[in-house]
Amino acid sequence: MTEGVGPSPDVRTAEAWRAFGTRLRQWRRRAGLTQAQVGARVGYDHTAISKLEHGTRKTPLPLARRLDDLLTAGGDLLDACEAAEAEGPGGTGEGSGGVRPATTTARTGPLPGEPAGGALLSMLPPDTVLPVSLPTYGLVCPVHGRDGCTVPVLADVIALHSAFCALGPATVSCPPLDIDTVHALTALLAVCQRADEERAWPGATAVVERTLHAMLRWMALPAAPYQRQLAPLAAEYAQSAGCLRLLWGRNATAMAWLDRSLVWAGLAGHVGTEVAALSDMSTLARLEGDGPSALAYGGAIRRAAAGRHWAGAMSDLYEARGHAVRGDTRQTLGHIDRAWSQMDRVGEQDETEAPWLSVASVRLRVESGAAGALRDLAAATGDRLLALRAVEATRTALGLLPAGMHSTRMLFLVRMADAHACAQDPLAAIAIAEPVLDTTEVTASTLLGQELRGLHSRLADRHGSRPEIDNFTRRLAAVVR
Repeated sequence: MTEGVGPSPDVRTAEAWRAFGTRLRQWRRRAGLTQAQVGARVGYDHTAISKLEHGTRKTPLPLARRLDDLLTAGGDLLDACEAAEAEGPGGTGEGSGGVRPATTTARTGPLPGEPAGGALLSMLPPDTVLPVSLPTYGLVCPVHGRDGCTVPVLADVIALHSAFCALGPATVSCPPLDIDTVHALTALLAVCQRADEERAWPGATAVVERTLHAMLRWMALPAAPYQRQLAPLAAEYAQSAGCLRLLWGRNATAMAWLDRSLVWAGLAGHVGTEVAALSDMSTLARLEGDGPSALAYGGAIRRAAAGRHWAGAMSDLYEARGHAVRGDTRQTLGHIDRAWSQMDRVGEQDETEAPWLSVASVRLRVESGAAGALRDLAAATGDRLLALRAVEATRTALGLLPAGMHSTRMLFLVRMADAHACAQDPLAAIAIAEPVLDTTEVTASTLLGQELRGLHSRLADRHGSRPEIDNFTRRLAAVVR
């Protein structure tokens, strides 16, 4: 270093984040918690907490605030995070756990670790039934498209999956990727998505991610067209992995998979998968308290599928939710109105670009998104009329929900209960939410757990001390804290 010249901005930034990491480690140890325990309580994998403590990953302010509260650091961690962000470019940090405007530039960073091996049959639910043919459950065969094709029987799917995953990283030959394997992998993803939706099945994540890591090895083989062959299906798998991690509260891992899904969807030219990934990214940013990134991802949906009414409706919904948490009534209601308007212009041909629309219609997605935005806006502004509108929108969404979508139904019911709480009707809220707690095993880090946390906050903060309310809020507290 030249005499009289201080450290470069990059060096100062790195030192500031290492200082934050050191403080985080000290406060964690003082609290007597492991990295895994801290991660579980703030919705991150233990590997992400390790990176934060080593200063190799920037910490968004909302996460720093949650860590400070969890570890009772009295503002010390928040101050250290703000100091580190001040050293960065433009005085701002990365935001939302690495969330940034979406790009289709190829990524070279590491992906989440591969789950432990084991026989596929032991990883599947005991009553697994494969679809007889494709398309199914919003998934289309990458080879035959909407023309349809036959799925191998379960025994053959297990054998094909085993052979596909057995390919080691040192393989130099180029074995053929037969069509039956593509059919098997597509059908297997449909099974995982349906099983998780119907019973909140944790094993779906392991099956999906194990298959994804095998896809990575195949796509890295030289002198073979596997990257382009597998890109459409890999994009679907990565989006599904991101969505599953998001639902189970593993936000950092979710973003890594969603980011890779965008890359592969761009390579495959699959607009529908791009929109699905960007939608989940907007949700993730909003849950992390990063409103600007939530809005950026919502706007990116419109650009990814310019001129498509179904994508325009999705874009307006996610922008509405980004504005709602900030209490911006005019912007929120404007985006909701535009989403409803575009919904009326969506036609059957839109399922060609976004097959997942066949699982939950555009109207269902618009009504549920509007309900969420109206509830968030009512919570932010205290407007009872907006809360009542959220109740009605949620009721409409529940009426449109196909049979069997158990996890989504539970989420909608809690959202309706929360809207009643925002509308100053706590007893109605309890009547709706209590059966959910009776029938569902809930953990604090899951998406359902986060919805229940909002309900707990509204009941505890706004409705005084009444025995029937106090009893329920204590029960909720045991679940969400």
